[in-house]
Amino acid sequence: MFLNTPADSEAATRLFQKDLDNRGHVMNLSRAWAWRPDITEAFLALRTQLTSASKLSQRELAVMVCSAAGTLGDSYCSLAWGKILAAAAGPSAAASVLRAVPGADLSEREQALARWARQVVQDPNGTGAQDVDTLRAAGLSDQEIFEATVFVAFRMAFSTVNDALGVEPDAQVAEAAPPEVREAVTFGRAVATA
Repeated sequence: MFLNTPADSEAATRLFQKDLDNRGHVMNLSRAWAWRPDITEAFLALRTQLTSASKLSQRELAVMVCSAAGTLGDSYCSLAWGKILAAAAGPSAAASVLRAVPGADLSEREQALARWARQVVQDPNGTGAQDVDTLRAAGLSDQEIFEATVFVAFRMAFSTVNDALGVEPDAQVAEAAPPEVREAVTFGRAVATA
């Protein structure tokens, strides 16, 4: 990344230890966010508050992240969430979502969420009432549409910070993704070598 590693602090150590406990390594993105662990914790808490009270499924969240990350060209989130979507929908479906290729084995609702995530990323001012009606026709309630939109916006903010600061995807994250997902991620920052 483009920033230096922050000085040791109790909060940064806690952030790094959480990575070690959950993943076995300190993630590159945690090194960047360690400049303000309080913001990291608040951001994650707000995202958890949104998703824990939502009827959107984990698979639907993964579809939206992969659609948004692929559209943004964010290799880090594409690899990490591509693995999650591959586990839920299959590696080929995950690769298709990342590439924005129609025909992925997704429900009508998931396809509508994927299109919406891409629209929100590409041109939020270009959306219209007909786009929201399409989401409703796919079975989404107005609350779910709001939650999906906020979730995509949170993901955009997270990705933007990581990408702008040159945070490279961890080699461990790339290695954990299925080959189809790795092959689909031809954009964004290169995977870190160490």
